[in-house]
Amino acid sequence: MDLKALGSAILFPIQMVYFIIKASLSVILPTRLRDLSGEVVLITGGGRGIGRHLAKEFAKQGAKKVILWGRTEKCLKETSEEIALLGKECHYFVCDVGNREEVYQQAKVVREKVGDVTILVNNAAVVHGKSLIDSDDDALLKTQHINTLGQFWTTKAFLPRMLELQNGHVVCINSVLSLSSIPGAIDYCTSKASSFAFMESLMLGLLDCPGVGTTTVLPFHTNTEMFQGMRVRFPNLFPPLKPETVARRTVEAVRTNTAILYLPWTMHALVILKSFIPQQALEEIHRFSGSYTCMNTFKGRT
Repeated sequence: MDLKALGSAILFPIQMVYFIIKASLSVILPTRLRDLSGEVVLITGGGRGIGRHLAKEFAKQGAKKVILWGRTEKCLKETSEEIALLGKECHYFVCDVGNREEVYQQAKVVREKVGDVTILVNNAAVVHGKSLIDSDDDALLKTQHINTLGQFWTTKAFLPRMLELQNGHVVCINSVLSLSSIPGAIDYCTSKASSFAFMESLMLGLLDCPGVGTTTVLPFHTNTEMFQGMRVRFPNLFPPLKPETVARRTVEAVRTNTAILYLPWTMHALVILKSFIPQQALEEIHRFSGSYTCMNTFKGRT
């Protein structure tokens, strides 16, 4: 082993301790927040649900411009008008992120009419809400095209300019279901697991790219029309998140350059439990919590 390699081996555990202490202190001590006054934020699925609240939260916390993408013009227009009432510039474009050509074309229009996007929020998602056997093939493909591949197209469209500017942030509104799947949402869970891998790979690929970061948000069940009818066994113990809370915490995570955000924080326990608990015990947890049957009453928006 040469001296350089030996030095790296000695330094490595010291670095690990330093980063652990730094992360622990950041929970207690106030962290410097990123100034959003010069940022142009684009939110996919920005017309309703979490996307609408994200748009309002970015505007409230000082974003220079907010851009909305979605498939329903009526919802986009309503959200845009709400942002305008906050005194912020807002633009909306009808765009299906599952359509690669449409994404690239609308990205070009955005650059020409609005300017460079510096914060991209991949929020658009759909859920079919059926078992594999009961699922329509086209519906399964639709989920993968929007929830997973859509992020490839939007990120490819906007990331190169962020790298040139050395200023940018890519955000993914994922789900805790990417780490712990449930029956009755096989299309959604699969797409979110793929999305999580995409963001983890992207994050590592940007380590040596100054000024450009990523944030992956992993929320528990959120109270929106998308998962309407979903029921857990103990709603008082596991209450659904409010979309306003998810939006606020997401913007805070962007401003503190937080790589992964679990909502609520107790979801960390899920990751730890899955790493050592036997499969049979995990199955009993699913049955006890009601997650095994929670999609039986699903009647949300696809």
